[in-house]
Amino acid sequence: SGQGTLLGSIDHSVTAMGGRLLKRWLRYPLVNRKEIELRLIAVLEAKNNLHIRRSIIECLKSVYDLERLGTKISMGHSNAKDLVALKRSLKKLPEIWTFISELKSGYFTYSEKLDNLIELADLIDKAIREDAPPVVNEGGIIKAGFNEELDGLMEISRSGKNYLAQLEIQERKSTRINTLKVRYNKVFGYYIEVPKARSENVPRNYVRKQTLVNAERYITDELKNYESKVFGAEERRAELEFEIFNEIRKEVVKNNISIQSVARFLARLDCIIDLAEIADQNNYCKPEMNTTGEIFIKEGRHPVIEKMIAGERFVPNTIKLDNRENQILIITGPNMAGKSTVLRQVAIIVLMAQMGSFVPAKSASVNITDRIFTRVGALDNLSQGQSTFMVEMQETANILNNSTEQSLVILDEIGRGTSTFDGLSIAWAVAEYLHDLDKKGVKTLFATHYHELTDLALKKPRVKNFNIAVREWNDEIIFLRKLVEGGTNRSYGIQVARLAGIPDEVLLRAKKILAKVENGELSLDDTPALHEDGDDSNSSHLQLKLFQKPERIILENLSNLDISTMTPLDALNYLDELGEKAKDLTRR
Repeated sequence: SGQGTLLGSIDHSVTAMGGRLLKRWLRYPLVNRKEIELRLIAVLEAKNNLHIRRSIIECLKSVYDLERLGTKISMGHSNAKDLVALKRSLKKLPEIWTFISELKSGYFTYSEKLDNLIELADLIDKAIREDAPPVVNEGGIIKAGFNEELDGLMEISRSGKNYLAQLEIQERKSTRINTLKVRYNKVFGYYIEVPKARSENVPRNYVRKQTLVNAERYITDELKNYESKVFGAEERRAELEFEIFNEIRKEVVKNNISIQSVARFLARLDCIIDLAEIADQNNYCKPEMNTTGEIFIKEGRHPVIEKMIAGERFVPNTIKLDNRENQILIITGPNMAGKSTVLRQVAIIVLMAQMGSFVPAKSASVNITDRIFTRVGALDNLSQGQSTFMVEMQETANILNNSTEQSLVILDEIGRGTSTFDGLSIAWAVAEYLHDLDKKGVKTLFATHYHELTDLALKKPRVKNFNIAVREWNDEIIFLRKLVEGGTNRSYGIQVARLAGIPDEVLLRAKKILAKVENGELSLDDTPALHEDGDDSNSSHLQLKLFQKPERIILENLSNLDISTMTPLDALNYLDELGEKAKDLTRR
């Protein structure tokens, strides 16, 4: 989730329930064609009805998390604000139902009656105050007019202020102390306060309760009686309000099954409206779900990257995979050209189609896959003692052991974490295995820097070569981001290194080394003969070429040997070295 993720790009849901459901839809895409089609039809209908869609969105903004509210109230952990939130949500149902009644898809049909829930909302509305405090057992949560006994207790509380004012006037007259005050606080209750200078003038019925620096506080029998009456009323009021609150909470529990049912429906509605909204905003198309085993995406785009480069044009690409001619696509090209983007966008489009969403493409026909396997990126697991290569091989093993004819496999740079020969050999064998699996093969996109893999297209009928086009200009490259047919034998690594800021001195040296490597100048120990031009080295006699057979290597070195220029000792040393290498090559 979050920015830079697929969920972050498509989740414009309004409710918390919808957000959670959309995440589940993405994690668990559908594999039943009929269910996918029903969801797509609902998205299409919502997409084509802008006014209704936007009206529903506005209504959903007032809906709280009914799933969790209902559960919280049923578990007895709720307060008055939770009931108010439930009421506000339920009050929106008739308006939402008015809008969905104009839509025909089954996704917009709710068969159960809402009468009980509307009555529950009315009950909460009549009983619970909007400004109720969070604590439920101290009063102040039930509206006036809901309960006759409670109204009487409330009147006693309200009349307290008038009583204090009248008593203050009365006592000032009888004592002739104009600065006398009648007050209340939670610590001392009701009291009469007289300045110390006038304390000698108080009547005998005044009982001292507290002495302050500048005043004395007193209590009278009349005030004590009133205090008992008020305190009793307040206590009874709090008890009665809590009883009423619990009764209403019981009504919610009775209707919780209906609340949860409505919550699920609203979550689903929110998801459909969301998918329609992103389809409309981003020019997505409705995918066709086929049974031919074909994945054909015309001018597909990556939904996440497309948003991240807002203001720039995303270059779309067309991909066709099937079980007849285009089952495994070997994709070559330089780093940063866009190979990984193409691979990921195909997987994402298939995933979006099977979750019932429109997809970022001009058109798309997608065969239902049972699984999407991906081997991308480079991660290690040091806590388990697993290197990057080990993790890569474990992921690859999972793919090879579990993929089927109905799967989609995405492989990005298999074999990078080991030596060139080992990596190439593993990548080659993996591609062959996926082609020959169960004599049917698996639809696979395989991005690689091993250009030798393009030879697979000559050996396996359902393997095709593609590359990401680039254009060279003044020893620099321009990434065209376009997938074109055919392989390439260049990686443009030095040009990419220049873009990354590698110093010119290093780049110049790398060019010289590359020239030697491309000319096949490799020593017998499989390392490049990287001595500077003009260096005298006998190792130049012992050069290898990739994929040559050991016996041919030895024959070539013997035929190139000029024994007339060698001393007897040089000849013996050379012969000994050649013999040791022959043994080593034979053991391979």
